[in-house]
Amino acid sequence: IGLLMHAEHLEAALGVGPHTISVPRIRPADDIDPDDFTNGISDEIFAKIVAVLRIAVPYTGMIISTRESQKTREKVLDLGITQVSGGSRTSVGGYAEEEAEDEKSDQFDVEDRRSLDEIVNWLLELGHIPSFCTACYREGRTGDRFMTMVKTGQISNCCQPNAMITLKEYLEDYASPATEVNGEMMLQKELENIPNEKTRKLTADYLKKITEGERDFRF
Repeated sequence: IGLLMHAEHLEAALGVGPHTISVPRIRPADDIDPDDFTNGISDEIFAKIVAVLRIAVPYTGMIISTRESQKTREKVLDLGITQVSGGSRTSVGGYAEEEAEDEKSDQFDVEDRRSLDEIVNWLLELGHIPSFCTACYREGRTGDRFMTMVKTGQISNCCQPNAMITLKEYLEDYASPATEVNGEMMLQKELENIPNEKTRKLTADYLKKITEGERDFRF
């Protein structure tokens, strides 16, 4: 309730709401045992919280981390989650090298330990378009400008093609063979779903240029 009241205040005072909302639950960590808390959130209540947040703040991105299991993450994807992490490390310098077991500095235990490629392929198999887009930040579409586009739905004219373009770059540069096959099938399918003919043709041109080695296109 406090979170939603804060979102309401931002709207009333500044005319913009939250850009993203994350929904972390307490996980095991050094000196922390979730079972010690009598007010822990069950999977059922957690799903309801995600659904309520999505209804209350429909324009806001919602994040779920690798704290949660694959099963939980898959369930809440259908309830409004829009951003998921993959291949995450929570220890100091964890992306550079593995720590010895007796030197663990993890902030919390990671439940979903799949690699980024496994996460991307999983999302593709669920019918989603994995997006690595950062175009809004780079184009200055932030603050009230971003909110106006999101609330009117105009942002979809950028999000859909940008998602496809960044996915294509991932497929070309990093994907496993299986992920590449699924990704290319998704791109062909979604290209036909771009409603604006000019945008559709330009997206197809960008996808072709990425195959030929060019990078960093955006709408």
